[in-house]
Amino acid sequence: MHSKKEKLEQFSRALDMMDRLRAECPWNHAQTPDTLRPMTVEEVYELSDAVLKKDSAALEKELGDVFLHVMFYSKIAEEQGKFDIADVLNKLCEKMIYRHP
Repeated sequence: MHSKKEKLEQFSRALDMMDRLRAECPWNHAQTPDTLRPMTVEEVYELSDAVLKKDSAALEKELGDVFLHVMFYSKIAEEQGKFDIADVLNKLCEKMIYRHP
């Protein structure tokens, strides 16, 4: 397994990649929450199938795809001045603390 440092490095790499895709890729730049929604639903179904099949390789891939969507929505919101991925993660932490005091 990877160290915390390695995990943070890969998270940073993913953030950098999303920034670059939004800036340089016409398809990625054109996406909105509305255009992403059907693809997000499909990715969640694919994740569910991987879980049901107990397929670790597919689960790893599909988790990445779903995480990409979380980053995508967060990046679009950041561009609109609404929130960013740090806010999303903070809300997650607050929710977990509330549920597990």
